[in-house]
Order: sequence, then structure tokens, then C-alpha cells
Amino acid sequence: MRIGVLTSGGDCPGLNAVIRSVVHRAVVDHGDEVIGFHDGWRGLLECDYRKLDLDAVGGILARGGTILGSSRVRPEDLRDGVERAKGYVEELGLDAIIPIGGEGTLKAAHLLSEGGLPIVGVPKTIDNDIASTDVTFGFDTAVGVATEALDRLKTTAESHQRVLIVEVMGRHTGWIALHSGMAAGAHAIVVPERPFDIEELSKRVGERFEAGKRFAIVVVAEGAKPREGSMRWDEGGKDVYGHERFAGVARQLSIELEQRLGKEARPVILGHVQRGGTPTAYDRVLATRFGWHAVEAAHRGQFGMLTALRGTEITMVPLADAVRTLKTVPAERYAEAQCVL
Repeated sequence: MRIGVLTSGGDCPGLNAVIRSVVHRAVVDHGDEVIGFHDGWRGLLECDYRKLDLDAVGGILARGGTILGSSRVRPEDLRDGVERAKGYVEELGLDAIIPIGGEGTLKAAHLLSEGGLPIVGVPKTIDNDIASTDVTFGFDTAVGVATEALDRLKTTAESHQRVLIVEVMGRHTGWIALHSGMAAGAHAIVVPERPFDIEELSKRVGERFEAGKRFAIVVVAEGAKPREGSMRWDEGGKDVYGHERFAGVARQLSIELEQRLGKEARPVILGHVQRGGTPTAYDRVLATRFGWHAVEAAHRGQFGMLTALRGTEITMVPLADAVRTLKTVPAERYAEAQCVL
């Protein structure tokens, strides 16, 4: 077979591990040829690629980022480019395409699969919001980075008697906020799934100081919002890809809490540091397993499918199921954390 692989959307620890796994399984065990498209779907639409052999993937298992590069493509450009992509696939003699990505990438993969391209998807996102898989690689690393940051921030917050509002990634779901907040013992966790009550948040933080505590740590997902009409709120509009631009929940909360409590409050935005660096052992193993099974699915002709972790086993699920809805934090998980607003 001749297999094309690409990485699209936001980068994520473990992407290189998938690429390496695909190449090793395809080349060594099946005698296949693998090419990698540069910068995601743009590479396919512009036929911009390079050959991936064992030398090309040597030493990349532990590297963050992606050796192929990544980018976003506007949905309308992708829809308009389906026939062009099919032409390049035929011209290059590709038998399968393995796109590695999150929600947007998988929607594009489903679109192209419906258009007749031989697609086997691999899910990735630090947000852990792909509904068809129990977990995605990159999430474990992101939670570890956020937890370490929270542990460090506790000491400086206590030294200066401050409230620190720590903003982590999570546009639509609060998995990183929930897990890192629980792991670090945050005093309040704010997630997108549940609009927060500023009165309740202020009361909870204030009670800590009234009890003689010297600091408070609030973990908030970037997509979290207050209950409608409960406080002044700046909206950020949308970008050219239709994604919401956030005006900074940590910044807005720090101003509001400082005014209400009379305590010094500071925003800390972890941002893209959660995406970068060396993936954890768990993410490397999961990414490697996903790559191995993607190649096997291609050889079985299981196109229009996605690798997924169910329990301890890797299985294949339809792309249509993967893009139908996001995996949000269920309400029953809030009680376990004891501090989700």
C-alpha cells in the first residue's frame, strides 16, 4: 500500500509518536510506502508532501509538536477542495490517508470520507473531548503540565496572600480544569459546561480568608462563562475559521474578585505551554497504539473509521459517530471534585 499521513489543528504531545508508529508498522511489517503531507489539510489540497521512511522518524518518539507541521483550513476551502484532493490522491497512488487531529480535523476527515477518499482517522486533542474514545493522547501530558504549574503557583500565592486565577485550555469542555484542579487541590474549579455564579465564587474564596487561610487558587477553563446577567462580560467575537475568540476569563475574574473581596487577585494564563514539550509515557504508548491500529485498519479496508480507546482495548468506530457530539464533563463528576462551581 501507499499511505499518506497528516497532522491538523492544534499541536499536541504525542503526534510524532503516532507518525513514527504508522511508519514503522507500515514500512517494516507490511512493506508499504508512507508519505507525509505538510501543514495538515493544506498539504493535501496543495499536494505538498515528503517521503517518510525509518530515517525520517528516527528519534522523534519523545519530541513534542509534529515534524509534519500543522495548520487550519477554512471549512469552505476544504469543501471546495474535495475534488482537487481526490485528484491528488489518485495522482499519488494513495491507498489510504491517515489524518491525526481533533474535532475540526475529524469533521474534515468525515467530509472527505463521504466524498470518496479512503480515510482512517486518529483522534488527538489535549481537551479530551472526542466522544467516541475514552481518552485522547496529549490529555495526560497537558494535565501534568497544568498540575505542576498549580503546585508551583500555590507557594507564591501563599507568600503574597493572593488569589490566583489560573486559566487552562478547554474551549467547550472542562476536562483539563477538572483533572488538574483536583490533582493540585484547587479551591474552586470553573468549567464551560456549567455557567458559574460570581456570587458563589466570591463567597467561596472569601470564606477561605475568613477562616485564616492566606491564599486561594481558582482553576478556570478558557471557555467558561458566568450566568447570564450576573456580571459584566466581554465577548471576543469569532475568527476566520468560525471559532470563538475569548476575551480572557482569568483576566475578567481577577478584576471582579479583587473588587468584591478587597484581596489582591492575579490572572495566570498557561496557554500553549500545555501543548508543548515531551509527552508522558502514557501518551507515547497510546499514540503508538493508535498509529499501529490505523495501519491495520487501512489494510483491512476499514475506511471512514476512527481508532478509539474503549477500556483497555483499541477499537474502530465510524467517523460519523466521532463528530456527532463532544464529550463534555458529566454533572456527576462535579461532586467528586468537591469544588466545581
